[in-house]
Amino acid sequence: MLVKLAFESLKSRSSSVILTLLSIIISVALLITVEHVRLEAKNSFNRTISGVDLIVGARTGQINVLLYSVFRVGSASNVMSWESYQELKSNPMVAWSAPISLGDSHHGHSVIGTTKDYFEHYKYGNKQPLTFSSGDVFNDIFGAVVGADVAAENNYKVGDKIVLSHGTGHVSFSHHDQAPFHVTGILKSTGTPVDQTIHVSLQGLNAVHLSKTALSKVVEAYNNKQHVDLPESGINAVFLGLSSPIASLQIQRKVNTYEKEALSAIIPGVALNELWQLIGMVENLLLVIAFMILIASILGLSTMLLASMRERHHEFAVLRAIGAGPLVIFGMIQIEALLLAFTGAVLALLVVWLGLHLSSSYLSEHFGLFIDTNIFHANTFILFAIVMLVTCFIAFIPAISAYRTALHTGLSK
Repeated sequence: MLVKLAFESLKSRSSSVILTLLSIIISVALLITVEHVRLEAKNSFNRTISGVDLIVGARTGQINVLLYSVFRVGSASNVMSWESYQELKSNPMVAWSAPISLGDSHHGHSVIGTTKDYFEHYKYGNKQPLTFSSGDVFNDIFGAVVGADVAAENNYKVGDKIVLSHGTGHVSFSHHDQAPFHVTGILKSTGTPVDQTIHVSLQGLNAVHLSKTALSKVVEAYNNKQHVDLPESGINAVFLGLSSPIASLQIQRKVNTYEKEALSAIIPGVALNELWQLIGMVENLLLVIAFMILIASILGLSTMLLASMRERHHEFAVLRAIGAGPLVIFGMIQIEALLLAFTGAVLALLVVWLGLHLSSSYLSEHFGLFIDTNIFHANTFILFAIVMLVTCFIAFIPAISAYRTALHTGLSK
């Protein structure tokens, strides 16, 4: 009965109620979106690389090693010699290794030189392997495997020619057009920086940095299908898979104290957590802002209810005349506030769910963010409960005002 009375009372003030409801929908939708995207971004962030026990590179901070080797952000402070890589690779505790060399680009996309071991052992997500949508791994020095986003943006297909550029910027004045690469394979989308990367053979990347005379001889031998011996050069990092979890700390200590050159070995999971802690302040700030907007919206609800007290004297008088006590009036105001908050929160959930369904493909294609459209999880229901509790608390202000008014209200008013 009380719920019906509260509903009819809200209907009689439809204009102000609709505006208040819209502000609640927007604020709750913002809060749910920020929290859901925060969790999904963190999960996506942590799924970037898996199955790699150590990443070794030239001596620098572990976050820097992680950024340039996995996320293609920044640059290596130095190179790791091929001799050191071979010594590391030959360690009996190393099950597999995948060297990478950086420094070139193609239309703003990073280029890495690597070996076939990279495609066999690199994992992402829950140890998901890299798979091809078409083609296969390169089998010669001028073969290239492109990520899903690179292929989509440039409309590449297997067999197309690509020319690398020196440097990692979008604009370069030095192009390796004397030795174009050909696409041998296109990877399926992973939602990681792999999608934005062009993978070429380590020998091919070394070849394009030879002198013009030496490079022309290599290209001529390649075109004539002759065997080409290229000198190995330094690499920027190497991904390592180890024989046992205990070996990670042993190899890490050995690398960090390596005497022949200054090297750093990082555990990807540890470095990812450290990096997320650095940017965690931003996500927390966004969450705080969303909560403040929610509180402002619910304060607006409280203000609307308070503003209606004067014009509802006759309504309260009628209720008092038919036997409703002050506590009933108090409860009715609380129910009005909770009805508005509940309706707004439910509609906000539907808005967010629909928005994610409509935008999920766009976010994955343009930003590499794979956001789960299922927002009905524990965190969402916790936020829902918080919204109702905050509403109940703030609604005490107009409810107490109505209670006091009801104590002194009579039919004569």
